[in-house]
Order: sequence, then C-alpha cells, then structure tokens
Amino acid sequence: MKREGPESRKKLQKIPRLLLAAPESGSGKTVLTCGILALLQRRGISCVSYKCGPDYIDPMFHHQVLGIPGYNLDSFFIPQQQVRRLFTQTARKADMALIEGVMGYYDGVAGTTTQASAYEIAQITDTPVILVVDGKKSSLSIAALVKGFLTYKTDSRIKGVILNRTSPMMAQRLRPCLKELGIRLYGAVPVCGEAEWESRHLGLTLPGEQVQLRGKVEAFADRLESCLDIDGLLELAGNAPPVGQIRDEGGAVERGYRPGTKTLRRIAIARDEAFCFYYQADLEALEQAGWELFFFSPLHDDHLPCPGLTAIFLGGGYPEVYAKGLSENTAMLEQIRLARGQGVKILAECGGFLYLHETLEGTDGCAYPMAGLIRAKGYRIGKLSRFGYIQLYDKEGREVARGHEFHYWDSTLPGADLRAVKSGSRQSWDCMHVTDGMIAGFPHLYHGPDFGWVGAFLEGERQPLVI
Repeated sequence: MKREGPESRKKLQKIPRLLLAAPESGSGKTVLTCGILALLQRRGISCVSYKCGPDYIDPMFHHQVLGIPGYNLDSFFIPQQQVRRLFTQTARKADMALIEGVMGYYDGVAGTTTQASAYEIAQITDTPVILVVDGKKSSLSIAALVKGFLTYKTDSRIKGVILNRTSPMMAQRLRPCLKELGIRLYGAVPVCGEAEWESRHLGLTLPGEQVQLRGKVEAFADRLESCLDIDGLLELAGNAPPVGQIRDEGGAVERGYRPGTKTLRRIAIARDEAFCFYYQADLEALEQAGWELFFFSPLHDDHLPCPGLTAIFLGGGYPEVYAKGLSENTAMLEQIRLARGQGVKILAECGGFLYLHETLEGTDGCAYPMAGLIRAKGYRIGKLSRFGYIQLYDKEGREVARGHEFHYWDSTLPGADLRAVKSGSRQSWDCMHVTDGMIAGFPHLYHGPDFGWVGAFLEGERQPLVI
C-alpha cells in the first residue's frame, strides 16, 4: 500500500463535520443547530460552528451556546478555494464542525442557481448533510419530498433526515418509507415550547433579546437527548472524508491590495445591542493586517475607547430600535463628529450608515437627531428594500467589493459614488458615499482575507485622533 508523504498529509485534514440543511427557511435549522451544539458541549466535545451565506444573526446564537465566535462560509463573497481554506484553518481548532445551511438546500444566487447555496458549501467542504424536514403538516409526502432532494443532484451529499415538529408515532410510521429511499432517519423532534424563539423582520431577534435564551437552549437539548440519535450523528460526522485542496473555480475578484503590518493601527468598532453585524473572519483579517481592535458602545459609552484611533467601523444592526437612546447619548455623537473632523476614517454599513444621518426615524415613528455627517434623513419604508447579493463597481466600471443589502429603512441620500449590480439580475442602482475619509452606505460588505478595497482605504495616510 502506498504511504502518504509529509506533503500529502499536510494537504488532507480529518475533520469530523456535519451540515444541517432544509427544504426551505423556517424549518427549524437554527434552533436545532443550537440544541445539538449544546448537547455536544455537554459530552465534552469541542465544536466550531458555521453559517452558510451572509446571515449575521444565526452565528450570534451559535456564539451564545459555544462561547466562541462562529464563521460564515459564503462562496459568492470569496472564491471556493478561500472558503475551504477558511473552513480548514478554523475547524481544526475543535473536535467537530457543525455547519448550518441557508434557506432551502439548493437555493443560491438569483434564486435559480446553486451558487453560494448550502449545497455548494457541502460540495466545497465535502461535508455529509442532514436534511431537516418540517413534518407538521405532512405525512407520506415527506418521503416524496426527501426523494426529490436526494435525486435532484446526483451528488446531493444528503446522508440522513431529522423530522422537525413531527410526533414520534408518525416518525416510526415513516421510518421504513425513508429506509426504502436508502436514507437514514436520525430522529424526530415533536412540537415543543422550548423550540419557539422570537422573530422579527430580519429573522430571529438577537440572542440578548430572547428571554431566558440559555434556559431554552438547555431545555431543548434535554429534549433532543431523547429524540435524536446523537451517537449515530457523531459516527456520520466522524466518517466524513479528509478535507483536501480544490481547484479555485472563481468567485470574488482579487483587488490587488495586500495589507501591511509595519505599523500597528487602532480601529474602534461599534458593538452593542444597536450595532452587531460583523463577520468574524473580517475582524480576524483586520488583526492579521496589523490593526488593534477596540470595541465600544454608541448606545452606552460617552467616549471612544482609546487614544490614537485611526479608524472607526460602524457595522449594521438595529439602530432604529434604539434610536431614542442613541440620540440621547449626545456625548458619543459629538465624539464621532470630532473624530471625523480630526481625520479619523469612518467605515459605516447599513445601520451604521443610518447612525451618521442628520435624523433617523425610530420604530416608534419619531425622528431622532443623529451624528449629522450624512446630510440626509433615515426613514422607515415598511417593506424589504434592495434585497440580495450585489457587486459594487466604481465610476471606471471596476469591481471593488462584494456585499449584500437587506433593510426595511431607507435614506433621502443613499449615495451615488458606486454602482450596485444585483447578481444574476439586470437590477442596478447607485449607492454609497465614498470620500478620502469615509465609506458609508447600505451595503454590508464582506472584506475577505486581504480586506480588499476597504483595506486600501483604511491604510491611507491620516493623523490619529488624540482623545
């Protein structure tokens, strides 16, 4: 038998792993993922978690359970090779990796492709898949649905099924029907109060807003102990093939910027109830590029976090929910204005962009004064606006970044320095305020391992703020 050399062993990593997918959104993937993570934690199995796609909120729930940040795996934002590299570099820290899918299993860019779908992530990471099926209003039709998912792609990677909101009696009746399809039933979760978590328009409400969340997770984990074949799931995860290298098949463009590490620079990052949408990989990329990260709360703090700041990052979130409190914190608003006036660069995405407006309409319908760096008003529109993946182009037609938009508020001046093109669509629109000192707009950007175009902006010459 041919033995692997050192180089071969280096390229293959044995990582126990599973991906929980579903036929559609709302099937219970997030709650089930959190419950299983809690169960594994009880068994002393260290886990690292992932979310397919651009979602910010579900990884927060994973973080709440595990106590460590989760990661997003998104093959629209970065090339497949980088997705796999991110996965292998972070998954090897733990005994097991659990990936939560996005939307329906095969749903990808433009709604008609599998690009950036949970299926594509399963392919890239070569991960066995468990299909979570909501059986509340079905019986034998569940078998037909599962068969469709198994056969739609010959390499579906679906190895098992968990029935959600399904009684044990019905699950036992369906077990032989699923066995005929060559698929294993790993359990059934009945309708239960422990699995009912609060939601709003962007999905589940934030972990901090969920009443007694930890208690719910633990109670749900108790229930899963009796209705899931956890040992069988662990066996399936342990039999996942080694993760090797793949050929780079495209994705986000390389933008030429490579971060420097000669000078340690300080960046203040807004993180509280109002601003919380950040990708863990982006924060780690900043640190690797030589940035020192300081977190602060625009809602509760009256000062920026440290002297010598060179940049401020205002991420997305729910400033409209906390508009009154943000407006009443006039000391912090003045700090933001002072910082920009002294040359500190500002990166502001979606909710952070609204915070920079002259006024912002809160969820209570009142307009509240904000930082005033954008001479515009933020207001509620009552419907989802400009939803989906986008590619951003400068005035010369060069792609400078990739991101997504998903918001129910708008601006009287959304910006016109970049052109957003919705991927897989003919839709496009002007967006973003881009100056030497500020990048601000509705798009949420994924910056990637080199921090791309935004990294070049942040690395530009400027004087540090002295507080």
